[in-house]
Amino acid sequence: MAGLPRTLDEWRALLGRVSRATRRSPDAEDMLQAAIVRMQEYSRHHVIDNPTAFIVRTARNLSIDASRHSRFLSDVVIDAPTDLVADRSAIQDEIIETRGRLDRVRAAIGSLPPRTRSIFLQHRIEGMKYREIAADCGITVSAVEKHIAKAVAHITAFDEDGDDDAY
Repeated sequence: MAGLPRTLDEWRALLGRVSRATRRSPDAEDMLQAAIVRMQEYSRHHVIDNPTAFIVRTARNLSIDASRHSRFLSDVVIDAPTDLVADRSAIQDEIIETRGRLDRVRAAIGSLPPRTRSIFLQHRIEGMKYREIAADCGITVSAVEKHIAKAVAHITAFDEDGDDDAY
């Protein structure tokens, strides 16, 4: 494109001008690239007499816009009414409900037959694969799948019903 620097020294000089125009912004290179893109878009429909001046001015305007946007966001956050800010901490009821559910799941696991409980815990807690559990217990992979399915059904029913008559 006509008017763009052709050598490394010309690029450095243009970056220096953009850096000064943007008050030595750490984003001067980004502003330079954005300004070049804007110039290319603008030049499709308009003639640009001084591409370097266009780039420097556009980069400066982009820097000003970014600064205004940053100040606006900090003002919005600082001046936000406290009743509109979401409380991210758990509600006491949620904590009590979650603890109760955890207690029910523990009780359900504890009420499983020993072999089913062992197989379930090997898979879910220890992360063992079905074939590893089958080899460890001396049973088939299909039998492991059935034990896991029974355990999951029992725990789900136990948690929903709140009793241990599900097995």
